[in-house]
Amino acid sequence: MNRPVRSLVSSTLLRRLAFANIVANVAIVVTGGAVRLTASGLGCPTWPRCTDESYTTTAEMGMHGAIEFGNRLLTFVLVLIAGATLLAVLAYRPRRRGTVPLALAVVLGIVAQAVIGGITVRTQLHPSIVGIHFVVSMLLLVFAYALWRRVREPDGRKVPVVPPALRSLTWITVVASAAVIVVGVAVTGSGPHAGDADAVRNGLDPQTISQIHADLVFLLVGLTVGLWLALRAVGAPARAVRAALTLLLVELGQGVIGFVQYFTNLPALLVGLHMLGSCLVWLATLAVLWSTHERHPAEDPTATIPPSQPVAASPTEPSHPAPTPA
Repeated sequence: MNRPVRSLVSSTLLRRLAFANIVANVAIVVTGGAVRLTASGLGCPTWPRCTDESYTTTAEMGMHGAIEFGNRLLTFVLVLIAGATLLAVLAYRPRRRGTVPLALAVVLGIVAQAVIGGITVRTQLHPSIVGIHFVVSMLLLVFAYALWRRVREPDGRKVPVVPPALRSLTWITVVASAAVIVVGVAVTGSGPHAGDADAVRNGLDPQTISQIHADLVFLLVGLTVGLWLALRAVGAPARAVRAALTLLLVELGQGVIGFVQYFTNLPALLVGLHMLGSCLVWLATLAVLWSTHERHPAEDPTATIPPSQPVAASPTEPSHPAPTPA
């Protein structure tokens, strides 16, 4: 009899590391926002060095240099967390199906983000590159969230738990949520918080693009309300109903912050909260998507019928020997 291979990593540690990736990637979005909102985007005016002579900030660069350099240091924290998660995934036994590509995607995504961040500085905070930087962060959250959910699920077959029409409505809601984020990036690129007084803007009319963003938000809220009511009506699993309701509440909170910041001339604190809210809306959207299916435990391919349990006779064969002719 083959003995099961002992895992070098506990399932609890694996889940905690996977969750830490989500938290860390949300945190760097917020701190990156703080860099821009304090006009510290060019606090370190070059990359990968902070100045032409030094990799670290200097006293002459003041608070802006310290803020920008501090955000750069957080990238190394993300790399450590993602690297530890990848090692934990590789060391865990039995190996969880699909976890290695997801963990590797998180590591490579963080490295890519560091490069995009460097390009952002090199292009003097061009709004298009800044926007790509934020969108890639949202993509990283997809990989991190998928990994966290995957290490908490069994390895069996994935099956839907809601009707096909509601799965389609869920995907439409996901697309609407992504559109809100992308257009929100365009709104930011047209607004006053450029990260530096000399940084260019994207040239879009702030009022027009803000109206488009608000219209998409109303669409998203309407879709979410419809999804929540439909899930209740068909008797969907409680976790799916809760996920849709949570998304709706997060959207409403984010909407309140958005309207208040717009009518109060975009104070930095509210803009920062709005960036955090964008991450929370996106994560809540992913939670709704994952709630529409579940994985069953994998069957053991080596399992055999115990000797004490007789094998049932085939329906095409007689269960007793045929009588011998006289």
